[in-house]
Amino acid sequence: WGWTAAVAASAGAEVCAPGVGPSAAWAAGAAAERLQRTAAHLQAVAKGFKAEAQALRGSQDAAWAVAEMCTETECVPEHGSVCTGSQEAANTTIMLRNLPNNYSRDMLLELLDREGFGRSYDFVYYPVDFKRWAGLGYAFVNLVSHAEALRLWSSLDGFSRWELPSSKVVQVCWGSPLQGLEDCTQRYRNSPVMHESVPAECKPIIVVGGRPAQFPPPTQKIKAPKILRCRAA
Repeated sequence: WGWTAAVAASAGAEVCAPGVGPSAAWAAGAAAERLQRTAAHLQAVAKGFKAEAQALRGSQDAAWAVAEMCTETECVPEHGSVCTGSQEAANTTIMLRNLPNNYSRDMLLELLDREGFGRSYDFVYYPVDFKRWAGLGYAFVNLVSHAEALRLWSSLDGFSRWELPSSKVVQVCWGSPLQGLEDCTQRYRNSPVMHESVPAECKPIIVVGGRPAQFPPPTQKIKAPKILRCRAA
């Protein structure tokens, strides 16, 4: 804010300049005061942006997942409806939105099992904000078939019977562009969320026959999520 202070100082200096009348001096003082108020406001705005950036940095990988797996134009067109179209005829990966932030991946797995999908899914990922250690409110689930994906959509779209107090209502959409178990595993096998420093319950999980299975090993060296590297330092 050096430029603002300099302009304000210059305007204030005019008040004491020889030959400057009272009206001009008052105007210069008023201008300097306005500039100081503007500078203070901009500083406050900048602090707000900085705080938001710091909060987002911890969930950067999860935010990337949202951009990759769902677009607003593909999300539920109407409450309770199932998207149709030739490009969706074989879709198996769905995104669950508006999940309680105090839910965990394992709680989501229990929910899926209770609702009758214990052997119907083979991939689940519930992204976590590593700064707050809270869920980000959405999850990706891949079903074993398109028919099971439609059944899950019909069952969970509008769901609100949570084990914990929450007023959230689930919305369902197709994952995009990632679709299918292969796409999902390839996307995350080299992701920072698979680093050894990340707790198991915060990682994507592969399920076979209702039981957790080994995730494909990485094909390159994995770095820890940035916020966890900072804490370790």
